[in-house]
Amino acid sequence: MTSNAHLAELGEFLKARRAELSPRTVGLPDTGGRRRVAGLRREEVAGLAAISTDYYTRLEQGRTTPSASVLSSLVRVLHLNDDQRDYLFELAGRDVGRRRPRTRQKTQPQLRTVLDELSVTPAMILGRNLDILAWNPMAEGLFSTDFSEIPDQRRNYLRQLFTDPAMRSLYSDWEDSARNAVAVLRRRAAARPDDPGLTALVGELSVRDDQFRQWWGGHHVAPRTGGTKVFNHPLAGELTLDWDALTCEADPEQQLIIWIAEPDSRSSEGLRFLASWAATHQDCGARDTAG
Repeated sequence: MTSNAHLAELGEFLKARRAELSPRTVGLPDTGGRRRVAGLRREEVAGLAAISTDYYTRLEQGRTTPSASVLSSLVRVLHLNDDQRDYLFELAGRDVGRRRPRTRQKTQPQLRTVLDELSVTPAMILGRNLDILAWNPMAEGLFSTDFSEIPDQRRNYLRQLFTDPAMRSLYSDWEDSARNAVAVLRRRAAARPDDPGLTALVGELSVRDDQFRQWWGGHHVAPRTGGTKVFNHPLAGELTLDWDALTCEADPEQQLIIWIAEPDSRSSEGLRFLASWAATHQDCGARDTAG
């Protein structure tokens, strides 16, 4: 059991590390005005760590024992080195352990084979945390995005939904789509609460978007199954597409997402137009950087 003295020291340690950081160091805008406290504010640290300000305040006051997942978030937010990380975990009475680095998922051959065959159907392979592992030219045409230009570590479907203005105008029901994507990630988070990639994604979006922070805090969960979406495409016009998710048996954390139109419909004509556009504007074949 953690002693009060250890918790008090933990709080002082957090305050000291917080005082050493500037907003620019952690990717927050620096307004240039004079700050009342040195370093980051409590609410800024809490937001980046995806916890409430009240909870973080109690940590600095030595009034609560943080979980291992919260400690991992604070290690990332406060830019702690290995020795500082070990010290923080020891003060909290948690197993120091050593986190094994998480390698980026490699696209499963089964899903890649199917993806390569989809010449007139937008499709992409999503991995853990909704990372975009692979895609075909039709997916780039549908989302008007060259995914290869997005850095590998930041190529994430949820991040695109919340940070790319084009995505907000593309979905006619953007709010419903974004809320559901958050619920899907929340369900997946239960299996890997200490995943540093998940922690970083949630912390980033919590700071950048009020709606994400609200929906993530609502703790709603949903499976990634299927449905119908309406797109307001800048070139093909309105597209009503059914989407489905095919799970890979070899790696259940990978799913092939496809968007299909009803045969002989206005939307199927729109997809054929996008297929022609993709053939003349992009290289043939599906692309990825995950092997």
